[in-house]
Amino acid sequence: MPVISGIQQIGIGIPRVYEAFDWYRKNLGMDIQVFDEAAEAALMLPYTGGKPQQRHAILAINIQGGGGLEIWQYTSREPQPPDFQIQLGDHGIFIAKYKSRNVRSAFENFKAKGMDIIGDLSQTPTGSYHFYLKDPYGNICEVVESDNWFKNYKSDTGGVYGCVIGVSDIEKARAVYSDILGYDKVLCDVTGTFEDYRGLPGGDKEFRRVILKNSKKREGAFGRLLGDAEIELVQVLNRETKKIYANRFWGDLGYIHLCFDINGMDKLRKQCEEKGFPFTADSADSFDMGEAAGHFSYIEDPDGTLIEFVETHKVPILKKLNLYLNLRKRDPKKPLPNWVVGSLAFNRVKE
Repeated sequence: MPVISGIQQIGIGIPRVYEAFDWYRKNLGMDIQVFDEAAEAALMLPYTGGKPQQRHAILAINIQGGGGLEIWQYTSREPQPPDFQIQLGDHGIFIAKYKSRNVRSAFENFKAKGMDIIGDLSQTPTGSYHFYLKDPYGNICEVVESDNWFKNYKSDTGGVYGCVIGVSDIEKARAVYSDILGYDKVLCDVTGTFEDYRGLPGGDKEFRRVILKNSKKREGAFGRLLGDAEIELVQVLNRETKKIYANRFWGDLGYIHLCFDINGMDKLRKQCEEKGFPFTADSADSFDMGEAAGHFSYIEDPDGTLIEFVETHKVPILKKLNLYLNLRKRDPKKPLPNWVVGSLAFNRVKE
């Protein structure tokens, strides 16, 4: 079986890459640059209008643990917004989750900063405290409590802790999110209207809401850093829905994909094909991101939401000394020593 080590990153299309990195660095602790590269996106032709596109991307992580954020900007074209108001339950990634040890403290601190908070501090159907806020580009973030951490740091939040995804049929969607990706533990499966949703666009409708978590601890080189996560599947029951990326390109404004760190791409390809979700893009061995390298592929969930897989081959440990870690010959299930992963903090961007 392939090894899925957790959410490597959520991709987010924005208009100004360095401005966005600065905001996420200052406010959500995403201050470590794994790579910063301007290049051509030549292998995603089904999703970029049939031709290569120029782009600039930064992969940022939070050393406390959790997934990263791939901040992505088109440079060969103007990134496009949706031509309609996206609402909760529309098909695609609607919210990125970030974890926090103390949600109440984070809420008060963010409020004091004057950040664009949606609604109030509240509880999910699982009893976890959480709140929502917007980044400067209108993308919604959720801060939710977690007890799963890699190390302590001063930030109010850790890294990406999952996401909220609109789907047309939760049972069909679970063929990807539970059966392939391993989010097989149901934390709640509830139907109705929800007070904590009411401040969100379209949040006053009736929903089926399923929050999933991985039942097995994540393995692999970066399993301890990436850690556990939640996938919240949302199916709206009393309105017609749209696809968030209808008539737009991958990389346009908003949450563009959910990416997983994996080992065993050939085994994963076979598993996805057997379950009816063949790869729709594949770098066919190794791609080079300048400061990092690996093998990537994509599948679509039943509603067309893009799921990326990355088998990491090379990652920078200390850029200033040109030190890189080669992962090709390691035991795929064995975690890297904490001190090795922790050394990524040497790539932290400070004021």
